[in-house]
Amino acid sequence: MTDMVYGRAPMVVIDPILPRWWRTVDRWTFTSILVLFAIGILLGLASSPPLASKNGLDPFYYVARQGFFGGVAIATMFIVSMMSPHLVRRLAVLGFIVAFVAVALLPIFGTDFGKGATRWYSLGFASLQPSEFLKPGFIVMTAWLLAASQEIGGPPGRAYSFALAIIVCSFLALQPDFGQACLILFAWGVMYFVGGAPMLLLIAIAGLVVLAGNFAYSNSEHFARRIDGFLSPDVDPTTQLGYATAAIREGGLFGVGVGEGQVKWSLPDAHTDFIIAVAAEEYGLICVMVIIALYAMVVVRSLVRLMKERDPFIRLAGTGLACAFGVQAMINMGVAVRLLPAKGMTLPFVSYGGSSLIAGGIAVGMLLAFTRTRTQGEMEDILMRRAAR
Repeated sequence: MTDMVYGRAPMVVIDPILPRWWRTVDRWTFTSILVLFAIGILLGLASSPPLASKNGLDPFYYVARQGFFGGVAIATMFIVSMMSPHLVRRLAVLGFIVAFVAVALLPIFGTDFGKGATRWYSLGFASLQPSEFLKPGFIVMTAWLLAASQEIGGPPGRAYSFALAIIVCSFLALQPDFGQACLILFAWGVMYFVGGAPMLLLIAIAGLVVLAGNFAYSNSEHFARRIDGFLSPDVDPTTQLGYATAAIREGGLFGVGVGEGQVKWSLPDAHTDFIIAVAAEEYGLICVMVIIALYAMVVVRSLVRLMKERDPFIRLAGTGLACAFGVQAMINMGVAVRLLPAKGMTLPFVSYGGSSLIAGGIAVGMLLAFTRTRTQGEMEDILMRRAAR
């Protein structure tokens, strides 16, 4: 009787989460990340046994740890990619605050593991590098500030984001970690440019970066040593750059063969910062080109999908994450071929490192969440609605 009087309530059909995720996510980007991780495991099998033997560990100790941390990273990426942009933003802001406090406390509680830079917390069973987790949180946080500044009556988000970038980069420089500082400043500059910043302002900021670099060169022995090594016309064959250069040259087009490479016995960071040298020596230029193509696939497809996005926050945050991901890969490979000074930066999803893998999973999960297909009005409809107001 109630149905006859008031009518039956319409039945709401709930679309299952997994099918909706698979239908809207960028499957090419997701697959590219999985392939990069698989390549990282393959290269880890070649590069890490010499170091494990030197440290008296099981030959595949580092490979097993990379598989574990990589599994956590892939699971984290999957979970984050299923979140809404609003939820991603809220969690990113909280994560940024926690990571920033951890970075600020590094001079007191951190350790350098004998590498001359205090970047890690020693947890006994593992180490934690908070700057890796700072990057995605910072990018999303500043994208939110930049997007808010575009609203009528909004806060001065551009000024706030610039101040935040300077503060974060200053703390990173104290470690010193100029590579991460430059990467964060680059990501902010890209978002600032996409958000409509005047070119003259960006040129002025670039000038300030040059002055800061000159100051760091004059006052940091760690920074000056790396710059001098990069600018030297001769490469010492007994240094990491010398070994990496020789390995890349030896590999040629198709490599010397699986397990036949020698650079892994000489490079202490063959499984981390210089893993691309192992790939070039054993598998040749073909393998390196495949790796580059996979990184390009992630960046280009993400930017193409973001071009269709109407929400300025999503567009800015996604652009910052995609560009930071691609530039980090470029820096790592550029160091190996001596196009850039040594920076101690990992190759995303390929190099060994728990902090790098898990933080990379968070960042790419955010990127996948921002680039998921969403129902949006056509640009003409949006312009017509604004004109009618």
